[in-house]
Amino acid sequence: MGFLKGKTAIITGAGRAVLSDGRCGSIGYGIATAYAKEGANLVITGRNLKKLEDAKEELERLYGISVLTVQADVSAQADNEAVVANVVKQTIDTFGRIDVLINNAQASASGVTLADHTKEQFDLSLYSGLYAAFYYMRACYPYLKESKGSVINFASGAGLFGNYGQCAYAAAKEGIRGLTRVAATEWGKDGINANVICPLAWTAQLENFEKEYPEAFKANVKMPPAGHYGDVEKEIGRVCVQLASPDFKYMSGETLTLEGGMGQRP
Repeated sequence: MGFLKGKTAIITGAGRAVLSDGRCGSIGYGIATAYAKEGANLVITGRNLKKLEDAKEELERLYGISVLTVQADVSAQADNEAVVANVVKQTIDTFGRIDVLINNAQASASGVTLADHTKEQFDLSLYSGLYAAFYYMRACYPYLKESKGSVINFASGAGLFGNYGQCAYAAAKEGIRGLTRVAATEWGKDGINANVICPLAWTAQLENFEKEYPEAFKANVKMPPAGHYGDVEKEIGRVCVQLASPDFKYMSGETLTLEGGMGQRP
């Protein structure tokens, strides 16, 4: 415990979400919980201010760390450089440093086939995922260089395996994988570690996907060999802690596929 004490992490898409059975249902919040347990101060962003404030209240109360919430939405209609610059400025004004950037936020119109996809639906995935990762990485670079920090991006099996009904989502996630590898190549000399995770976790979003698009869910979402879906805190969150730990780092540029607790580097 305490691996990240005194560190500051930005986690996008980290509002608190709950499954139908009351358990935590957000990868971002699972990561935030794992980081809070290691003593990191957090900057959490998202579109829903109430979910962010709920996360802040619980994390500060349970773990004694400081949490800054910033409502932020990278979209086709926004001045995205200004949106991201505001998050970074508030982070530096509040904590004075950035040690970890975790690009987790992603919206999509999953379940809609490629032939039926609209430009607006395609833009939704690309801006909330790929463009957001680009803007945040570029804006955080000087501070990550100073702290010898880490970038942790999120991709998906949707891109790796060409999932049915997920063309825009898959395209955004594959773009993020390529962007991460370039960052690993260019920023390695600066002491910045860059990695990408492709998780399969049972989340509120996946739960809703099953309800709204049962056929697409059946075609795409398979039970992992371990017999359970990844736990958002204990498996995905802990891997994110490990990737940012000063005592342990994967080779920069690796892709980690996490399915039900089974990790591999393809």
